[in-house]
Parts: sequence; structure tokens; C-alpha cells
Amino acid sequence: MLDVRRLHLLRELDRRGTIAAVAEALSFTASAVSQQLSVLEREAGVPLLERSGRRVVLTPAGRTLAAHADAVLERLEQAVCELAGAREGIGGSLRIGTFPSGGPAIVPAALAELALRHPALEPMVREIDSARVSDGLRAGELDVALVHDYDFVPASPDTTVEQVPLLEEPVFLATGATDDTGQVAPPAVRDGTLAELLGPWAAYPWITARDGTTGHAMAVRACQAAGFQPRIRHQVNDHRTVLALAAIGQGVGFVPEMATDHVPDGVVLIRLPLFRRSRVAYRAGGGTHPAVAAFVAAARTAVSAMGSAAPPGSKPSAPGASPSPVTLSPL
Repeated sequence: MLDVRRLHLLRELDRRGTIAAVAEALSFTASAVSQQLSVLEREAGVPLLERSGRRVVLTPAGRTLAAHADAVLERLEQAVCELAGAREGIGGSLRIGTFPSGGPAIVPAALAELALRHPALEPMVREIDSARVSDGLRAGELDVALVHDYDFVPASPDTTVEQVPLLEEPVFLATGATDDTGQVAPPAVRDGTLAELLGPWAAYPWITARDGTTGHAMAVRACQAAGFQPRIRHQVNDHRTVLALAAIGQGVGFVPEMATDHVPDGVVLIRLPLFRRSRVAYRAGGGTHPAVAAFVAAARTAVSAMGSAAPPGSKPSAPGASPSPVTLSPL
């Protein structure tokens, strides 16, 4: 009989690539992971792992078993959901991951809705980049998470995670009226292709998210699509800092509409033909868990309320432009 816990280790090795990474993620020692995988090989009766230089990779039989492990663990997740649904009321802890700009914009309103409808539920929020959410869900560090992807950086397919759409929002280029030398910035183009909108800023210093994040990848790829390689000066994940740096002429950077509710004086926002999409993610098979379903409903309520409030994008797109209508699109 194959042991489910060892199947979980095999699946994580398939996803993470090294025994050391599996051990770190699941709070084991590397030797313990190796030992358990050796036991799994004896249970399976065929080689599941082979050495490739200094790495351990799955054999064809190992990859086949890892795919079956996905299905087995998804069914177990469904069983957990059904058992939770048989209990009276919704309670206990709910570990929630969120990307930074989702924290102030969506999470507080969602938690207020949860507290109103499910007071016995204890939400626990952790900030995390969308690129790390799948690992966190599989490791059991998170139960549900807000994630996002951009044009040029689509979400990677992952059979271990399910997602439901939440909202779509445009992305803006944040610039200052002058640069750090005191020179007047190029005129803000209000309409045009990505190359026409970004081209005048090709020689300027850029502000991006930290390397290794989806925001950083989007910025670099969008600039490359416009025909140039950005000269990155600052790397910060907080969009408020991006706006503050742009206001004093320290560079230009991308901000999603959700982050434009408080724009410093001196910042010009140029709407781009570029979008960010936010979703709620959870482990495959976990969508019917009462606490997860409650969070999805609360997040959607929060986004709907954002759409009916003062528009985050009401700042002019260029000097003298009229405020634009709300463009956040709940999905």
C-alpha cells in the first residue's frame, strides 16, 4: 500500500526540483525526505528517482506516480471539504495569503464581511508574492490566497491549484512632471500603442518591483515589447513608494489602478493598454470547503463595493485631463 504522506513528498520533489527545497518547505531534514522517498520506492516496486549530476530527478515511473499523487491528494482535499461541511457553522483558523496591493484594497473589507457573517472564523493574513502561492498552498502554509497575473506574465498552469476570477484592472505608468535633473518630462500621451506610450520614457530611470516577482517580470517584458530595455534604478514592491519616487523625479514605474486612490502631487498617470487580473486561489479540490467558499464570497463582495465607490483611477491620466470613470471590473 502506498503511503499518502510519501506521495506528497514525491509530488513536492516533482514541483520543487531538489530534496533540499522539499525539506525546507515541509520542515523536514533532507535526510528524512530521502529516507521516506526510498521507502516509497520499495512500496512501489520500481525505481522512482535517479541521479542527474548532483540532482535527483524523477524517472518516467516517478513522474507517472507524481501525477497520480495529484489526483489522490485532490480527492483527499475534497473529503476534508465534505467533512467540514458536515459541521455546525464555520469556524477555526483560515490562513490567507495576499499580494501587497491586495492587502489594503481588498483584504480588510473581505475580513470585515467574514467577521459579520462568520464570527467564529479566525482569519490569519500573510503577505506573499503571487509566484510563491502555489508552493504555500501545497505545503499547507496557506488555505486560500489572493493572486494576480499581468499581460506578458500569464499564470503558469498548475494542476495542484484551482483559481476563481475576482477582478481585472488597467495598469498605469506613473511619472513626474520633471526628472531628478529638473528637466521637464516628455508630454504625456493619452492614447496609443504600448510602444508609443512607453517610448518617450525609454531613457529615463525605472522603478520596478523586486527581481523574481511577477511585477518585475511584467515591467521588463512590457518595456521590451515597446522596443527597449529599462534602465532600472529602484526596486520596490510597495506601489505607494513607486508613486512617491515618481513624484520627486526619481524614475517612472507601473502601478495598477487599485493602487491609485492616493496619488501624490506632481505625479502624472498614463493609462496603458495593459491589465492585471486578480483571482482567489486554493488547493485543488478545496473550493467547496465552507471557510474557503466564505472567503471567496467575501472577497467578491469587497471588490463589488470598490467598484461602486470613488474610482481609484479618478486622477487625471494627463495634465488637464478629466477624471475617468471607474474601470475596475469585478469578474
